[in-house]
Amino acid sequence: MTEEYVLRCVLMLCCALLSANASNWLYLAKLSSVGSIRDEETCERLRGLIQRQVQICKRSVEVMDAVRRGAQLAIDECQFQFRNRRWNCSTLETMPVFGKVVTQGTREAAFVYAISAASVAFAVTRACSSGELEKCGCDHNVHGVSPEGFQWSGCSDNIAYGVAFSQSFVDVRERSKGQSSSRALMNLHNNEAGRKAILSHMRVECKCHGVSGSCEVKTCWKAMPPFRKVGNIIKEKFDGATEVEQRKVGTTKVLVPRNSQFKPHTDEDLVYLEPSPDFCDYDPRTPGMLGTVGRQCNRTSKAIDGCELMCCGRGFQTQEVEVVDRCSCKFHWCCYVKCKQCRKMVEMHTCR
Repeated sequence: MTEEYVLRCVLMLCCALLSANASNWLYLAKLSSVGSIRDEETCERLRGLIQRQVQICKRSVEVMDAVRRGAQLAIDECQFQFRNRRWNCSTLETMPVFGKVVTQGTREAAFVYAISAASVAFAVTRACSSGELEKCGCDHNVHGVSPEGFQWSGCSDNIAYGVAFSQSFVDVRERSKGQSSSRALMNLHNNEAGRKAILSHMRVECKCHGVSGSCEVKTCWKAMPPFRKVGNIIKEKFDGATEVEQRKVGTTKVLVPRNSQFKPHTDEDLVYLEPSPDFCDYDPRTPGMLGTVGRQCNRTSKAIDGCELMCCGRGFQTQEVEVVDRCSCKFHWCCYVKCKQCRKMVEMHTCR
């Protein structure tokens, strides 16, 4: 084994580790002790950023609060979409926030990268439209009269700016020189697929103007879909994700389906490199692998949230718990709703 071969292996391992930890910036969501990110000195103190992200932070300090909101948005949406699965996007107080689950090239990691890239694009675009940022505002490229005959007006979401910032900030590790590992290609593909979940579902919102509510004149603008819809789209892509492997085509390294009988994936599909673990058991050697002991399950469901699958065949226990709900709500003039508190006993099932 030559010294050159050993050095090459070490470099490849370093590249793989950099790509696997490219989501460390999500730790911004945990920095509640840091106030508003308003100066360059704060950028130096932000944990989870690599040096090139720190430089972006210094050049675009005013955008960083939106990036931090994007990090929290990604975590919240991940936890909503995976609330009924064995791995439910539980976070740690360390980096990476999802533990070693995202350092493996699984479908779960694919989802995390896609939703994270989308969340930054979404949060930055929303900050542009709200007038929070000096560098950007509404998308003024959308103007004039549409082919359908309505007047483009109002504040169209500047999705181009949000996507461009997401590409420069989120993709920076993988786009570093020499990052051509299969994991880097996987991350870059899924990042772009996440952003396309917004771009491909931009919608037209309109307002009518005229006497007595008539629609003599209609002004319209382009708006992003709600982020919940973006999450739903990416979750559907997760369910149908394609397992891939790296191949060399000419001088270019590309990802192709591992099973040649499968049709090639599109730019909007998620891809992954290795099968997921079953997530059944707690593994102290793998931070983030918490298992399903104590998780609630649905006794009557045959899906993944059902007790048979959620509890991995270990069985479950049932107990009666008291639940307090609002009930008998009445509207009072003017203008509030008054409800009673009703208590009832319900069965709760948890995995053994």
